[in-house]
Amino acid sequence: MCRNFVILLFIHICGCKEVFDFRDKNKGSNCDVVYVSDSIKNGTITSPLYPSPYPARTICRYEFQGKGKERVQVVFQEFNLYHPREDNRDCDNQDALIAFVQIDGRMEKIDTYCGSTLPKPVMSNGPRLKLEFHAVSGSRYSRGFKAAFSFIQNFGIKIGVQLPDYPCAFVFNSNETRSGYFYSPNYPGFYPRDTECYYYFHGNQGEKIHLHFNYFDVEGVFPCEAKSASDYVEFSNFVSQDRKYEKHCGQLEEFDIESDRRFFRVTFKSNDRLDGTGFNATYHFLDKVEVYTTRTDITSQTTNIKDVAISTITLLFILIGILR
Repeated sequence: MCRNFVILLFIHICGCKEVFDFRDKNKGSNCDVVYVSDSIKNGTITSPLYPSPYPARTICRYEFQGKGKERVQVVFQEFNLYHPREDNRDCDNQDALIAFVQIDGRMEKIDTYCGSTLPKPVMSNGPRLKLEFHAVSGSRYSRGFKAAFSFIQNFGIKIGVQLPDYPCAFVFNSNETRSGYFYSPNYPGFYPRDTECYYYFHGNQGEKIHLHFNYFDVEGVFPCEAKSASDYVEFSNFVSQDRKYEKHCGQLEEFDIESDRRFFRVTFKSNDRLDGTGFNATYHFLDKVEVYTTRTDITSQTTNIKDVAISTITLLFILIGILR
């Protein structure tokens, strides 16, 4: 009687259509779940029996099928898988969750998560995403995972005004705000593959745009060309390409870019190879005569002022001593 209750509870949580016998690892999984955006736009997925420990020798597949411009984003809320080793990055033959996206008509693995480190958000490069949960051992102390999923069209970018005629394009207007921030798709998680996004900055007459990149991790090697299979970020004073600015890729320290006029375009492009965390940057619309000042500059100026003041006071005391 108790055994039947446990099985029925598992069916309810996973949305399974059939009973899966945990005792036989050679049997196929019957806890596979398919989410179609026509029926549901967002929801929650969990490991079997969550928040109780998940059973060993279990494989569950979670498939997400969107349409058109939709992308699938998964944001983890809890992640606690059994991992006997100290290094949580070594997921071989361990309890793990594996992410797949569709590339050239086939599902390709993009990442594997194990241990107890909360994974960063995951995003598909198209309307389909698949997660596979492999429970090899399990433990009575491992609760499993819980994550929220959603079918979205904004690539996880919640700032600016999205242009409906482009797959991924956002406008920032000086009339609405003079400063703010922008970031790559799905930041701080890995950006999706095969993605091209545009960020358009429109200033008023006599203004220019200053960008400060606080974080930059875009897969590639300089000069960031297609022959090196590099993703990149590109800048332009025009709607078309601008030879003044070189492409940026790789892991870079903080840097600044400034426009020559009141319009500026930033292009982010990824291929179907490897991934990076992307970028996080701030923007400022400035009058052309203004000079952008960073916090470091302000601190340096303050220190210099203090040094001058101390030197002046010291000199005054010396003069007073001489006069006496």
